Amino acid sequence: MYYFKFIFTCFFILVSLSANALDPDELLQADQAFKVSAVTTKDGNVKISWLIADGYYLYRKKISFTSKTDSILIERADLPAGKIKKDPNFGDMEVYRHSIKSLLTLKRPAAATTFALLVKHQGCADAGLCYPPQRTVLNINLPAINAPQTSDSFNPLDQISKGLGQSLALFSDKLLPADEAFQFFATIKDAHTLNLQWRIADGYYLYREKFNLQLSSDSAIDTQLLSYDIPHGKATHDEAFGDVELLYNNLSFNVPLARSNTAEHEITLTAKFQGCAERGVCYPPMQKTVNLLLPVSSTAATTSPLASVKKKPESEQDLIVASLQQDSFFLTLLSFLGFGLLLAFTPCVFPMIPILSGIIVGHGENITHRKAFFLSLSFVLASAITYTVFGVLAALFGSNLQAIFQAPWVIYLFSAIFIALSLSMFGFYNLELPKSLQTRLQNTSNKHRDGSFISAAVMGVLSSLIVGPCVAAPLAAALMYIGQTGDVILGGSALFVMGFGMGVPLLIIGASAGSLLPKAGHWLNASKIVFGVIMLAVAVWMLERIIAPELTMLFWAMLCIIPAIYLRVLDPLPEIDSGWHKFWKGAGVILLAYGVLILIGLSAGNTNPLLPLKGLASGSTNPQQEAPIEFKRVASLAELDQKLKAASAQGKWVMLDFYADWCISCKEMEAYTLNNPDVKQALSSFVLLQADVTENNDQDKALLKAFDLIGPPAILFFNLNQQEQSSARVIGYQEAEAFLQHLSQL
Repeated sequence: MYYFKFIFTCFFILVSLSANALDPDELLQADQAFKVSAVTTKDGNVKISWLIADGYYLYRKKISFTSKTDSILIERADLPAGKIKKDPNFGDMEVYRHSIKSLLTLKRPAAATTFALLVKHQGCADAGLCYPPQRTVLNINLPAINAPQTSDSFNPLDQISKGLGQSLALFSDKLLPADEAFQFFATIKDAHTLNLQWRIADGYYLYREKFNLQLSSDSAIDTQLLSYDIPHGKATHDEAFGDVELLYNNLSFNVPLARSNTAEHEITLTAKFQGCAERGVCYPPMQKTVNLLLPVSSTAATTSPLASVKKKPESEQDLIVASLQQDSFFLTLLSFLGFGLLLAFTPCVFPMIPILSGIIVGHGENITHRKAFFLSLSFVLASAITYTVFGVLAALFGSNLQAIFQAPWVIYLFSAIFIALSLSMFGFYNLELPKSLQTRLQNTSNKHRDGSFISAAVMGVLSSLIVGPCVAAPLAAALMYIGQTGDVILGGSALFVMGFGMGVPLLIIGASAGSLLPKAGHWLNASKIVFGVIMLAVAVWMLERIIAPELTMLFWAMLCIIPAIYLRVLDPLPEIDSGWHKFWKGAGVILLAYGVLILIGLSAGNTNPLLPLKGLASGSTNPQQEAPIEFKRVASLAELDQKLKAASAQGKWVMLDFYADWCISCKEMEAYTLNNPDVKQALSSFVLLQADVTENNDQDKALLKAFDLIGPPAILFFNLNQQEQSSARVIGYQEAEAFLQHLSQL
């Protein structure tokens, strides 16, 4: 009963943290706390207003507008600067209180008189509760206009006068809205060139490193951005971003285009950038989307392979992120429970089975069906909570915290623990606490009956951190969602449910072990020896990450041959013997034979214990296919940039593989997918790069952060223009057949 109270208390505290133990009757409904309305202006545009109740606030970053009328586009949305709120979880955030107005500049046909606008916003109460994202569709009647609004109505004199006006803002107490501090303009220079301009107010600057330009997926079918040069700025060291260049006043540069469609057509360009005010306030990342009409071109560009470009699907993790943003709370949790069940049958979870089984067997004849189940539940809940806590921290602070626990000394220590436990099961010694401490623990156990449950929970925490560090697509998606939105409640809940789903098979195995394992006698001793060998196997499997592969092969051979000798595989069977003795004799023969094969493979230079004789078969006529895939290592962003430029000069795409010795799925991907003969043939036209982030040093972290990755395994693809194809990312393990199909879509 105490154990149930303990779990319920932990769960209640977790829920209370998200709601601050508020009485729902004291809180306003979202539509009452944040009343949104719309009015039209004389020039045919729309002004959106919010009336915010006292004690409530809106996040500036969470406000967005989407046109639901196909013929009407939103050219610009002006939001005023908010007040900076120091949030203990999310840092400095811009928020609005009391009221806010936003002007939407529309591009619409003259005949359009109705406009459906989707408004998204999110806010919180000062009392501590945050509302889920709100979606409101406003149906607006528009006044008739004499002529359609186009980008040709741009008046340089008006813009210059606005620039002069905003230049005086340095002497004002209020910060300029982002759209006034950093005015963005995009124009067509010619059929193959765009011109982009930013007018930056005095006292403000943009980061050169934060520019990113992208075409929409529809536009990218027949148009592509080529390499462009951003003017250099003032070099400085920023406390937040390191060594950067700051751009002041006016910024202008050209962006060349590669076109396969020479007819007049419209493209959609998204420009992302970020800047700050010199007084010390930095704006959140900004994004502007414009539609540009490309004129007829007399010739198609010959520098781009766009003739056969197909529209690419979103990557798996992007689709999961989209579902997190769109699906209901309970549907999301149900989906992640399914993801967890699927991940349960991967190498991330397999090593936990002998660990949990060893814990149960270690209780000997005292084990019961009920106790085995609750031991398993303690192990699984602790593991799931660990995934949640460390996952949320990793997403919010941009670091794979599991990697910290992959340091060699941690691996050596944990392997030594497993070796000590295995020797104890062999009967070499008994692991006992001092008598005085045993007495105290016994008294506590008699009161609460949960001492062993705490031990199982501790093993669950350590196992999730050290034994099975994996980054699969669902995990990466949840971390991306938390990092992008700061929604710890939904993201953390998804991580917890996924972690619990991964542990469901462990619950089943643990519960069955309680009823299937023998209670006493010779068979119980035999079971302990079997699990002792399994724990030694776990120790060797962990050491694989940090020791030479040849030494690992030797350990695997010893682990097969020595137990076979103990099974008396070399002794003759008596004339009258039981069937079980014959069974164990046969198992010993198999172990001995496999151990010898591993030794033969080791002497031939092989390092894969699962394929010890690979390459030794007679008639192997293609040694190139038998050779392992070769990567060029990159250790920094500068080195990666050089390799990308060299590959572009050769007219080759680039595949970048993020790898670590402690990453289980990385080794699985390299052994069974990337070294598949068909896969190696398909990759022969690529430049193959690999970033080894085993040490998790500053350069490794910078590489991961540059691509918004939490950790390996991850495979990225870069086109001839040195641009990463984010929709083509592969996160986690993928079988050879699926990977070949993925390559065919590039």
